[in-house]
Amino acid sequence: MFESYIHFPHIDPVAFTVGPFAVRWYALAYVTGVLFCWQYSRWIVKRYPALGIRPEKFDDLASWAILALVIGGRLGYVLFYQFDYYAAHPLDILKTWKGGMSFHGGIVGVMTGFYLFSRLHHVSFLRMLDLVSLGVPLGVFLGRMTNFINGELYGRITDVPWAVLFPAGGYLPRHPSQLYEAVLEGLLILIVLNVIFWRTRMIQRPGQLVGIGLMLYAGGRFVVEFFREPDAQLGFVWQMLTMGQILSIPYALLGLFLVLRSRFQRP
Repeated sequence: MFESYIHFPHIDPVAFTVGPFAVRWYALAYVTGVLFCWQYSRWIVKRYPALGIRPEKFDDLASWAILALVIGGRLGYVLFYQFDYYAAHPLDILKTWKGGMSFHGGIVGVMTGFYLFSRLHHVSFLRMLDLVSLGVPLGVFLGRMTNFINGELYGRITDVPWAVLFPAGGYLPRHPSQLYEAVLEGLLILIVLNVIFWRTRMIQRPGQLVGIGLMLYAGGRFVVEFFREPDAQLGFVWQMLTMGQILSIPYALLGLFLVLRSRFQRP
């Protein structure tokens, strides 16, 4: 047992520095993900004006998306992962540079921001979500890769040949669960949604693409959680389920609802 494993490749979490400021790979992943979604969505609606959304709308949406993502991701982490600590130290909620973001919370934040934006600018809420969902998985992929670079959110102890000995994970090799998540929550969904978009007419039924994306994300996250080390401050929340698995269930149900809803509406 544990005869074969991979030593963690020590990669500096700081991509580069500008004077006294250190730019980390994690920050670059967020920025790249947002910029890609913005430009990709803008390019699609410019190419297909029949979708009924002007490209300029995505220029205005970009700032909303960034703010909503950060607020939602941070509050999700505070409420679901370390509520007791932040209830006692509320000012630490603002210290986002110390880490602590929830992707589930980020989804809620983005969807809330998009809904408010769509009401204010009189555009289709679900269609905008469909279009943005085509690019979001790239951001997820990059984010999980930076989790690996940082040596955080590693997996459970294992003896598989590709197990990795993480510096912060003790003396036993673990599943590189960040890479599993990068593939299942990012790369796979990126490919599936874009194939559906370019090969079918599903975009004509608003809500289907984002619904499929939510179900795929929830399913991938639920599966990977069996290989990922539970959060130290929470452990297993109910029976053998982690917080990540429990939070994935309503997202799967929401995705299913959006898909079924779109099926019974006229395109």
